[in-house]
Formats: sequence, structure tokens, C-alpha cells
Amino acid sequence: MSTFLVACAGPGPKPDSELQAAESSVRQAESADARKFEPVMLNQAQNKVADARELMDREEYRKAERMLEQAAVDAQLAAARSETEKARRAVAEINRSIDELQDQLNTNES
Repeated sequence: MSTFLVACAGPGPKPDSELQAAESSVRQAESADARKFEPVMLNQAQNKVADARELMDREEYRKAERMLEQAAVDAQLAAARSETEKARRAVAEINRSIDELQDQLNTNES
């Protein structure tokens, strides 16, 4: 019975797929300009990946897996917020252009 309990308390499987997923999410966030629009959130994700690597080196796989899941979520949120900010800025630019065109039309009509 005690052997069974010791086996259950082992480090668990190495979270290689979670590491790849978290790293992929960080790369996607970087591609979405998160360094410019969400640098804090991106740094948090990168730090969590680094912390998870250290946990993996110490064979603390369950903690590493949770850390990698958090890193992936942080990176995805950074990417989403960056895309939202880029879209907001694009809309603002379009609205400025429309206002300028309307001003020109009004000037030409007067």
C-alpha cells in the first residue's frame, strides 16, 4: 500500500506539450505586437515559462504544468489585448479621415 502511495506522489509526466503550447502562445503574442501594447502581460508570460523550465529541471512537473498553463493564458490575453488595441487605433484613424473629408466637403460647399 505504501508503495502505491509513493508512486502516486511522483512527479507525474514531464509537461513537454504544455511547454510547447506556452512557448507558441508567447510567440503569437509577440507577433501581435504585445511587446508594444501589453509588455507587462507578455513579460509575465515569459517569466512563467522560465519559472516552469526551472521547475521541470527539479522534476516538479505538476507545478511546472500549472505554471505553463498560466503562461499560455497570459500570453493569449496579451495577444488579444494587443489585437484589440490595434483595431481600436485603426478605427480611430478611419474616423479621423472621415472627419477630415467631411471638413473638406463643408469647406468646398461654402
